[in-house]
Amino acid sequence: MLEGLPPHRPTHVLRLDTDERAARAMTDLIGEVFDPTETAVAAFEDEDGKTWRLEAYFAEPPDEEAVRELIRPIVGEAADRASFTAIDQQDWVRASLDGLKPVRAGRVLVHGAHDRDRVRPNDRPIEIEAALAFGTGHHGTTLGCLTALVDDLKRRRPRRVLDVGTGTGILGLAAARLLRARVVAGDLDPEAVATARSNAALNGLKPFVSLYEAPGVRHALADRARGFDLVFANILARPLRRLAPSLARVVAQDGTLVLSGLIPRDVPGVLSAYAAQGFRLCRRRTIEGWATLELRRGGAAPRPTRP
Repeated sequence: MLEGLPPHRPTHVLRLDTDERAARAMTDLIGEVFDPTETAVAAFEDEDGKTWRLEAYFAEPPDEEAVRELIRPIVGEAADRASFTAIDQQDWVRASLDGLKPVRAGRVLVHGAHDRDRVRPNDRPIEIEAALAFGTGHHGTTLGCLTALVDDLKRRRPRRVLDVGTGTGILGLAAARLLRARVVAGDLDPEAVATARSNAALNGLKPFVSLYEAPGVRHALADRARGFDLVFANILARPLRRLAPSLARVVAQDGTLVLSGLIPRDVPGVLSAYAAQGFRLCRRRTIEGWATLELRRGGAAPRPTRP
C-alpha cells in the first residue's frame, strides 16, 4: 500500500524485499526523513503472503550509502541488498500511457487519446495526455475525489471551486466541464501546472480554469477568505494537517472540503486537525485502500434516529 504519491519526475527507485514489520517501519522512517514532494515510499505484500516489498521513489539521485545506513537499524545486513535503479523518463511516460484506461465517475469519463471511441453521447469526457505529473484518475485518491464531485452536484451547484495540488488538473477540469464555471487550480510543481494548462487547452476548458504555481493556497487566486463553495486537496496526510488552517479559511460557510491522499491510519489525525478548525466528517469513501473525506463546518452528518 502506498504511503506517498510518486514524484512528478522520479529519477530513481529503491527496492528491498523484507517482512511486514520492517517494511512498515521503513515506510514511516523514509516518509518522515525525506521531503514528500520529492520522495514517495510504498510497502505492499507479495503474492506469497509473507514477503513485503519496499519501494521508494526519488525525484533526484539519492545518496545510496546514506539511505542504506538510514534503514540498517531496521533491517540489518539486508540494507546491503537494497537495489537502486534509475528510471528512464521515456519509459515512465510510456507506462503512464499504457496504464491510462478509461475511468468513469458518473457522467465524467477520464480517458487517453487512444480511447476517444469509448466516449458516450451523454458523457462529460476529460482527455488526459500521458505525462509526468501525477493524476490520471486511476489512483484511488483521484477517483474518490471525482466521485465526491459527482455526488456533490446532485445536492447543489457550487459556483466557486478550488483544486489544491492539481497534478494533471483532472479535478479542476472535471468541475469546469460539469459546471461550465471558472475553477481555480494550483500546484507547487511547475511541471504539474504546465501539464494542467496543456490538458485544459486540449479539452477546450482553458477559459474556465485559472492556474497558479504556489504551495497550498499561497496565491492571490486561492487565498480568499470563505471564497470557495467546493475545495479539493488531494495531497498527503502531513501536508493536509499542516494546511488545515489555511484550507479551512478559504471554504465558504456552507461549503464542502474534500481531502484525499490518505491511507486509513492517516484519517484520525487529519480529522482531528480539521475538527480544530470547526470541520466535521460528512462522508468517507475508501477506494483501492485510499480514503477520501468530505468535510463541512458545524458538525457531522445527522445520524438516523432510533425508534
